Amino acid sequence: MAKSTLPRESASTAVDLLTELGIARDGVIVMSDTSAVVSADAHEASQRAAGAGADAVVWEQVDSAVERNVELSISFLALMAIAGVLATIALLTDSVVLIIGAMVVGPEYGPLAGLCVGLVRRRRGLSRRAAMVLVLGFVVAIAVSFAAVHLFVATDLAAPIWDPRLHPNTAFVATPDRYTVIVAALAGIAGMLSLTTGQSGALVGVFISVTTIPAAGNVGMAAAFADGRELRGAAAQLGLNLGVIVVAGVVTLLIQRHRYAQRLPLQTAIEPRHLELGHVVCATTREPVSQGRFAPPRCAGQSVQGSRRQEAAHLKHRWSLCCR
Repeated sequence: MAKSTLPRESASTAVDLLTELGIARDGVIVMSDTSAVVSADAHEASQRAAGAGADAVVWEQVDSAVERNVELSISFLALMAIAGVLATIALLTDSVVLIIGAMVVGPEYGPLAGLCVGLVRRRRGLSRRAAMVLVLGFVVAIAVSFAAVHLFVATDLAAPIWDPRLHPNTAFVATPDRYTVIVAALAGIAGMLSLTTGQSGALVGVFISVTTIPAAGNVGMAAAFADGRELRGAAAQLGLNLGVIVVAGVVTLLIQRHRYAQRLPLQTAIEPRHLELGHVVCATTREPVSQGRFAPPRCAGQSVQGSRRQEAAHLKHRWSLCCR
């Protein structure tokens, strides 16, 4: 077993090369983030790596993140239900603050991101699961909102008749316009960049920019009041937001994949002994292995598979850490 410190912008390239050599099939590749590395070799590796670390996408981490987000769990459905009720109360009380609260609570961006990644990576199973979770989540949100309105009316917490003129502050939820498309597109781009580059701070802005959960709550509320006009407006708002976010997310991922494909020849053209490898140590003896370069590694008590290393050097784009 061997450990290596790699620049973020070289991580996916390294994993691809290891996978080509069958390491993922015959063994395990584990990736983790490092908060800080003080090493001349690591600094040199970072300088040699193509692109900026802040813009780098570690595709394996993206896949792992969206896999977790497309699981149909009780907590996901519970959060969708809570967000739907919050949105309904916000509409009934004409409260913009509660609208924002419902947006933040709603976990719907996870399946949306999973759908985008599945489409771009051509993973049909992931796309189907993400779509199923998304649909079930919004069905639950709408159904709970519908039931909540009947409960509020029955307990005199809400008026028995819906009058949009008495709720001017939240009327935008059921009245999509051209800005709806622009905001949803920007949110889709920002959300995907946040997911792929690990800059999670931007996700909060995404949550409070799109009108998905409020629109779902409005659909349930309008259905409870049998207000067809309100129902059609809210449904249009929901569909428009979801569609534009997915399209914007897919386009963003396609651009990032294109940039990665353009950068790949720069990575693999580097002489193998300088392949953006920071610092390698034998995980058994903790001794340095060739100072992170591709001279034959020497690890006390370990054997070296020279044939794979010769193959890597010959092709100039394969990587094998053969310290076993």
